[in-house]
Amino acid sequence: MTRSPSRSSPRSTELGLIVLTALITTAAYILAGFGTLASLPVDIGPFLVVILGLLVAAHLATRRLAPRSDRVLLPLAGLLNGIGYVFIARLDEGLAGLQATWTAVGVGAYIITLLVVRRTRGLERYRYTFMLAGVGLLLLPLVPVIGRNINGARIWVRVGPFSFQPGEPAKIALALFFASYLVEKRELLGKAARHLGPIALPRLRHLGPVLLAWGASLVVMMAERDLGSSLLFFTFFVVMLWVATERASYLAIGTLLFSAGAVVAWRAFDHVQVRVSMWLNPWQGIAQSVPQIAEATFAMAWGGIAGTGLGLGQPGRIPASETDFIFAAIGEELGLLGTTAILIAFILMVGSGLRIALRARNPFDKLLATGLTAIMGFQAFIIIGGVIRLVPLTGITLPFVSYGGSSLVANYVLLALLMRISDAVDEDDPAPDANEGRYPAAREFESPS
Repeated sequence: MTRSPSRSSPRSTELGLIVLTALITTAAYILAGFGTLASLPVDIGPFLVVILGLLVAAHLATRRLAPRSDRVLLPLAGLLNGIGYVFIARLDEGLAGLQATWTAVGVGAYIITLLVVRRTRGLERYRYTFMLAGVGLLLLPLVPVIGRNINGARIWVRVGPFSFQPGEPAKIALALFFASYLVEKRELLGKAARHLGPIALPRLRHLGPVLLAWGASLVVMMAERDLGSSLLFFTFFVVMLWVATERASYLAIGTLLFSAGAVVAWRAFDHVQVRVSMWLNPWQGIAQSVPQIAEATFAMAWGGIAGTGLGLGQPGRIPASETDFIFAAIGEELGLLGTTAILIAFILMVGSGLRIALRARNPFDKLLATGLTAIMGFQAFIIIGGVIRLVPLTGITLPFVSYGGSSLVANYVLLALLMRISDAVDEDDPAPDANEGRYPAAREFESPS
């Protein structure tokens, strides 16, 4: 039997990738300084120390607390975070200082999560606590006085001098609840009562979870006017339901339900109509003082293949360029090559997350890893798709890249949970079954005949 690599090997690879990430981020920061001020940034020394220090702190915590965890997730998150910070600093120095603070808080949350959560399956017993926390956080912006309406969406909460988006931690709490619930109910939900052509339909009473998720997503869409979050929450739940039951009918039913809700919202709310019309014809937004998509399109066109160069573009022309449209800012100054690199980084993170889900032995860990990966992947797809006009624009952040403390901290916690799940995989995990191409533990999700 071939001996598995030593425990230090993945961490040594991770450390090398982290050093490379720090060098890339520092080089980008220097180039942006030269492009903007034609001089070396005066704070390049402290910048390098802080960036390298935070990444090394996260690495050392991982080496100590999760030594067998995935070796590429943390460097990829650091790379995305670093590139995002460079562009935020390029656009607004004040926001750059806040983003640096939130990055430190996010890394601290990553370390604390690894320290507190030693076995993710132990979280399964708190399913209804997570459900109440997730739903409560999701609806918190609707509470009078503390709820805030910003840019047409009521997704913010302000308490004293502090403001945050409760939907960001809510997505993790709901992922924990859904994973726990579906593990317990997967056999019941997987039974087909009737067939409609090739589609197997479950009993109507078993559609309760889908209907509940549909209703919650509609509440978010209509009451909070947040199309992006409602699409994200509903999509990752339906995907988890499909993975747990292996019933494609849930995908079909979920798509029909959300489509019906979206049509109702489009007819009922002016802001949804505006977003759809800007998606179909962004040029009319210039005349209507809603030029974001048109300006983003111009910026990416000016970037071309290799970009205008760091610090040499005009991304400030794009409204909300440090949040919703940071991908367009990257496209202008780094071009198609830079945006492709961002896409590849997200694809690698999603691939690593799905690999963790495939290798996990515990059914709860499998579903949780699938749900967390789906959150990250769909969130990136929704916002990037909105910027490039693949789908209507929604006001959610690009994970690890966009400015936003709530999003950054939540995504570092999400990353820590994925690392904890991957650490639970035994070093001598058997190879996939040669006949089925699947890990033996994956059969636990086979639906009953």
